[in-house]
Amino acid sequence: MKLSMPLSYAGGFAESARQTAELEKVGLDTVWVAEAYGFDAPSMMGYLAARTDTVEIGAAILPIYTRTPTLIAMTAAGIDALSGGRCVLGLGASGPQVIEGFHGVPYDRPLARTRETIEICRNVWAREAPLVHQGDIFHIPLPEVQGTGLGKALKIIGHPERSRIPIWVAALGEKNVALAAEVADGWLPIFFVPEKAHAVFGDSLAAGAARRDPALGPLQIAAGGLLAIGEESEVASVREMGRAGAALYVGGMGAKGKNFYNALACRYGYEKEAAEIQDLYLSGHKAEAAAKVPADLLEAMSLCGPEGYIKERLAAFAEVGVTHLNVTPVGGDPVAMIETLRGWL
Repeated sequence: MKLSMPLSYAGGFAESARQTAELEKVGLDTVWVAEAYGFDAPSMMGYLAARTDTVEIGAAILPIYTRTPTLIAMTAAGIDALSGGRCVLGLGASGPQVIEGFHGVPYDRPLARTRETIEICRNVWAREAPLVHQGDIFHIPLPEVQGTGLGKALKIIGHPERSRIPIWVAALGEKNVALAAEVADGWLPIFFVPEKAHAVFGDSLAAGAARRDPALGPLQIAAGGLLAIGEESEVASVREMGRAGAALYVGGMGAKGKNFYNALACRYGYEKEAAEIQDLYLSGHKAEAAAKVPADLLEAMSLCGPEGYIKERLAAFAEVGVTHLNVTPVGGDPVAMIETLRGWL
C-alpha cells in the first residue's frame, strides 16, 4: 500500500513545499493538491515539482468545467515535464454551487463531460495524430457552423514526458463511481468507510470493472482520513476535529436534493442524521449541525488511536482494495507520523 496525503496549506506555499520535501524523505509517495475555489492547483504543483525529487504530485482535483479538455491535457503534460514524470491528474465534476456560483458555467452532463475529457487528454498525450474529437459534449476542431470555420486539427507541440499520465477521478454517485472504475487509473472517494464500501460502492465498481480495458490495469484507490497516533485520551480531540468538516460537506456543500455528500451519508445508513445536519447547517446553526455527526461515522472515517488500533484500520482499508492510504496527520509532528506509518505499512 502506498502512502499519500493532502497538501497542508498551513504557513503558505513555501512552507507547504518545504514540508512536502521533508515528507518525501520519510516515504510519502503522493501529495494531493486541492483547488476548490482557492488558489489554482497547477501553480502549486509546478512549485512542488521544483522543490521535490520523488513524490508524485497529484491534483485533487481539477474541476472539469473550469478548463477545456485540451488545456487540462497541456497543464498535466507541463507538470509532468517539470517533475520528470511525477504528475497525477485528478479530475472531478465539483458541484453546481461552485461551478455555477463561482465560475458561471452551467453544471451539465458531468458523466459525459468526464468521459470525453479523459479521452481527449489521452489522445493529446499519445500524440499519434492531430487531435480530432467529435463527441456529445466536445467538437474538436470546432465545426464551421459553430465558429469561423478556420479551426484546424493540431498536435500538442511539445513531446510529453509520458504518453499516459495517470488519471484519477473523484466520484461518489453510483454512475460516476462506475465510470471511474471503467476508464480511470484511480478513484478518489471521500468519507470512505471500509466496512461499508462493498455495500455502498460494490455494485458500481463491479459494473465499471466489467467494461474496463485490461490495459489500464487494476483500479487504484486512495482513501483514509485524519491520522493521530496515541492513546484514546490523546487522540479523541483530533477525531472530533472531523465534525466541522463532515457537517460542512453533509450539510452545506450543496442544496437540498443536490448534495452528493449528504446522499452518501444516507447510503451509509444515516438518513435521519443527514437530514438533521443539513437542516441545521443551512439555517445557520453550524455548531449544532456538527454535534449531530455520528461518533461512529467519525471513527470509521479516521485513523486515530494507538498502534494496534491503527494497524487494524490499515488492514480494513487494504481488505477492500485501497492502494493508497490517504491521511491527514494532526496533533503532532507530521513528518514523524508519516515515517512511523510508513514503517507499519
